[in-house]
Amino acid sequence: MRSNSGLFAQMLLCVGESSMPVSVMIIAPIVILTILGGANYFVARRLFQWLSIVLPNINALIYICIYVLLNVAMVLGFMRSFLPIPPVIKNVLSWMGSYWMGIFMYLLLILILADVVILIGSMTRLIPSPIPQSVHFYKGLAVLVLAAGIVCYGAVNAALVRNVSYEVKLEEASLEGFTIVMISDSHLGSANHFERNLKRIMQSINDLNPDVVCLVGDIFNDDFNAIRDPGRVGSLLKSIDSRYGVFACLGNHDGGSTLDQMISFLEDSNITLLNDEYVVIDGRFVLVGRLDSSPIGGSGDLRRKYTADVLASISTELPIIVMEHNVSHIEEYGDNVDLIIAGHTHRGQLFPGSLITGAMYTVDYGHYQKDANSPHVIVTSGISTWGPPLRVGTGNEIVQIILR
Repeated sequence: MRSNSGLFAQMLLCVGESSMPVSVMIIAPIVILTILGGANYFVARRLFQWLSIVLPNINALIYICIYVLLNVAMVLGFMRSFLPIPPVIKNVLSWMGSYWMGIFMYLLLILILADVVILIGSMTRLIPSPIPQSVHFYKGLAVLVLAAGIVCYGAVNAALVRNVSYEVKLEEASLEGFTIVMISDSHLGSANHFERNLKRIMQSINDLNPDVVCLVGDIFNDDFNAIRDPGRVGSLLKSIDSRYGVFACLGNHDGGSTLDQMISFLEDSNITLLNDEYVVIDGRFVLVGRLDSSPIGGSGDLRRKYTADVLASISTELPIIVMEHNVSHIEEYGDNVDLIIAGHTHRGQLFPGSLITGAMYTVDYGHYQKDANSPHVIVTSGISTWGPPLRVGTGNEIVQIILR
């Protein structure tokens, strides 16, 4: 789920790349900013009302400055790749802004819920009118405790990685027991736990004895220079022990001004990048890697080809497996493809985000097949987080796919 400034940035990008009328392109950002401004005003006002009960002499100006600073940090954290400031400050802004995004989201949701509960209580006369100050106090306290509890749980959960396994029958005896390990959405350089846990993650991948390892997009987080220790990360990626190699496709966050550095880094890490290209694995199946259709910041001279054109040159005598970062493209494939592996959705990452991604995509997580003649689709929730380094109602995962 994209929330707050991240959602705003994505919507602006879509507006800028579309053929919408100029009036819509002008009005849409204004509407978005108005909604975000209103939400921030609501949260800031409710928090101040509660603090005024606890600290009657609270300085409103200082409170406003702190609240504005947190929101500025959130915006600058997402713009850090464009700012001429030291990397240390960029990382601080990234962590501050990312955590505040998650805190803000749950404060907003719980405050709305609390107001609804009090409104119902007033209407049913379970709560006297006018509402006593004690009710406002305990409402605010409950909101803060719940939000703090959810954020703490989300931070702990975001540091964990589990293994998930699927068996897929492709009607090919030569593939019996062939193991593909997939990870997606590592978002290197983001304010998450992936780089810190990378050694353990690489060992977990190797423990699955993979025949092929697939990195299905959003390997980076818009800016290669945001990676804290590229040398260590590259060395650990080289430690992947896969019988037929490690392959990758680009996601929507794998683009921008440092794309060439990203590509060189993957090559130096012994990872084969497939940009609308394919390889034949041990004469047993074809692995295709697709370019993302909407890379943030662009992808230089690289342009996504039509799916039909990519598949036209591939023999259908062997099973075809496609790495497609964005699962929204699965409708482009027919019975000439056997398996599609994808990510991108994070399964919503933060509840109730899973309800949104579930409504947005035909499948936002797990194993799916439209009918017997359609390709199998496996969507992962990702190996790490984007935006807030939190996981609520979802988990990070390494996916093992055993072909039968």
